[in-house]
Amino acid sequence: MTRKIGYVQAFNEAVRQEMQANDDIFCAGEDIGGFGGVFQSYAGLQKEFGERRVVDTPISEQAIIGLGVGAAVAGLRPIVDIMFMDFIAVAFDQIINQAAKVKYMFGGSATVPMTITTGGGGGLSAAAQHSQSLEALICHIPGLKVVYPSNPYDMKGLMTSCIRENNPTIMIKHKRLLGMQGEVPEEPYSIPLGKANILREGTDVTVVSWAKMANDCVDVADKLASEGISVEVIDPRTMQPLDTETIIASVKKTNRVIVVHEAVRFAGLGAEVAAQIQEEAFDYLDAPVGRVAAPFSPVPFSPVLEANYQPSPDKITEAIRSVLARPGA
Repeated sequence: MTRKIGYVQAFNEAVRQEMQANDDIFCAGEDIGGFGGVFQSYAGLQKEFGERRVVDTPISEQAIIGLGVGAAVAGLRPIVDIMFMDFIAVAFDQIINQAAKVKYMFGGSATVPMTITTGGGGGLSAAAQHSQSLEALICHIPGLKVVYPSNPYDMKGLMTSCIRENNPTIMIKHKRLLGMQGEVPEEPYSIPLGKANILREGTDVTVVSWAKMANDCVDVADKLASEGISVEVIDPRTMQPLDTETIIASVKKTNRVIVVHEAVRFAGLGAEVAAQIQEEAFDYLDAPVGRVAAPFSPVPFSPVLEANYQPSPDKITEAIRSVLARPGA
């Protein structure tokens, strides 16, 4: 049965259903127990499963990730929460040098079926230490799988896949999407990691974007359709591994592409997407790959400055018009 629930409820439901099905799954993180987490992602789970399976931890990101790695190697399937994505930096040794490397260094005899969950993105005036989009940092690390859903349906299906995955996964929840409503089946289901979603089909230009920005790009595409501009919007959903095949197929059809993301432009994932497109579909391009992203600056606290800092529908529209105006249009 399908009904409408919120993005954060879809996350919670995926965790609850997998915990009901597998006693080896447990959750750990700051304030996720009685309080349910800073964004209520884990609301009600401690009451249902008890304090041994939904564990409130000290304020120590290193300890949280270290707990998860050890438990996973020992045969459990931990879900460990880092409140804000910014704080993964505190636990980079555990994430980069332990979780991501164990399977490789032990020749596959040890695995780390651990899911790290965290809140990413800006738009809440939470300032420079609570608003970053750091997916490019973790996507650079072999051994990690990185997921960033744009809607409630994808959230539940992708979170289910993360929990079932036998390698370490990082599930990023965009803070501005937590209340987003969408149709989500009640029964458990999974969405394969590494498979993109075509949110909107089009023929004139391809837009690749993820998380909140993907929804903004669909809104822009809907408005441009009234002008006769046909925009195809692709949401990778899984940032690592990236579904290059779907992106390239779209570029070969439209011959023009822009990449939109909330992270800073320099060395962002848009650069990797652009590089792969020029390697795989250069002869199909009628214009250079465009990029819309944040400037190279910490995220401002001021709501006015933050709104100007983030990619906006106007900036996305301008980029689409620009790429269509290139020679060959």
